[in-house]
Formats: sequence, structure tokens, C-alpha cells
Amino acid sequence: MQRNNLEHYLNNILKPEKIKDYAPNGLQIQGSEQVQKIVTGVTASQALIEQAIKENADALLVHHGYFWKNESYVIRGMKHKRIKSLLEHNINLFAYHLPLDIHPTLGNNVQLAQRLSLEILGPLELENPLSVALQGKLPQTHTGEEFSQLLNEQLNRPCLHIAPPSNKVINTLAWCTGGGQDYIELAAEQGIDAFISGEVSEKTTHIAHEMDIHFFAAGHHATERYGIKALGEHLAQTLNLEVVFVDVDNPA
Repeated sequence: MQRNNLEHYLNNILKPEKIKDYAPNGLQIQGSEQVQKIVTGVTASQALIEQAIKENADALLVHHGYFWKNESYVIRGMKHKRIKSLLEHNINLFAYHLPLDIHPTLGNNVQLAQRLSLEILGPLELENPLSVALQGKLPQTHTGEEFSQLLNEQLNRPCLHIAPPSNKVINTLAWCTGGGQDYIELAAEQGIDAFISGEVSEKTTHIAHEMDIHFFAAGHHATERYGIKALGEHLAQTLNLEVVFVDVDNPA
């Protein structure tokens, strides 16, 4: 498949023009004109690039790419090594950040909901159809400890659970994968029982305690593995491309 046709297909699915982001979405580094094999992963780290080289991939497709807002323009050190490796091996780098978070079937938030058997009720930002955070409910109520165990099992890593003083049972939830912990106040204001994100901030503990809401930090990487994996599987099925998902372990 031609590189430009692949980018057009990805853009048509993910529609990056609809949401303002912190980094460019689409083709970030140009490589081979023809793409037959793709490696997918969460972050375009050196470790993932090395795996793409070993796989003789023509393209690397990730959630976290390069050239973030307020990032230095200088290409040296770690950034130089990464980009040099891609260019020397003629590997295209495609990256989709918020468009992948919010996709209604392949997105990180929807894929996390599927793993946890959550019924999606709608956006957490009620007037925003492109809300990154979602809200929903469990098929049956759980205690905080029960839901914490479910997260541990489904994501294969220990999560952080901050219980409110009431330690109330959980029926309704809101969630935002990755670094979405600041949505917790909005969830609490809507009377939602629990909020899930990837990361935690110092202030999150106080908000959970004072606003009577359970908080779960399940890992930035762990909560965002499944969108890019689902996107790669979709490409393999619809475009007859060889796609290999590589999970570079990251405890954060």
C-alpha cells in the first residue's frame, strides 16, 4: 500500500482535524513509499523503534509520537537517536494522539470500557460530543476493593486506589485514559461514584477524599495499550497489511 494512501485512510477514520491537539497527528516522519508491514505500540521510544527494525517494518504507528507543544525544536541527544534510527531504516512514523483517545469504537477510552465491561452512557463533558472523558456504569455494583481487583486483573498491573471516607459502593464511573486525572472534579460534581485514569497528581487524593469519589490510577501506558492495538488489528483486517503489536513494558 502506498504511504500516502495509508495516511489518507487513517485520517479518514480518526478525523484529526476535528479536535485541537498538543502534537501533529498523521505522518510525522517520512520513510518508505510502500508500506506492507506495520509495527504498532503506545510510544515511539527507542525500544519500540528497535523492535520495528527487527521486524523489518515499513511503518511505526503509535499513540505517542514526537514534536509536542512547548517541546524544544533542537534535534539532539535522545531525539536525534530516535529520528536517525527511523530515517536510516526508511521507517515511516505515524502518530495519533487525542483522535485515538476519542474514537467511538477503536479509541483508548472505549477499548478500556470493553475490557472492564462498562456500559457507556455518554461524554463526561455533557455538552461536548468530542469529550475525551466518558461516563458509564457497571453491570452490577462493586465495592472499591472488588473493582480495584478487577482493574488489576484486566490490566495485568497493580493500580492505585484512593477510597473516599464513605467507601461507598460503585455503580457509576467516569474515566479518561492516560493523564486524565484532572477530570475527577467534573465527575464528582455530577455525583459519579468513581473515576479512573492512568496517572495521579498530588491534589487528586484530597479531591477524592473531600468530594466523596473513588479514584483509581491504573497506569498511563496500561490504560492506553488497547486503542493502538485495536487500530492495528483493524488495518490488518481491512487493508490486508501485516501488523505486529509490540507492548514495551512501562510501569508508569
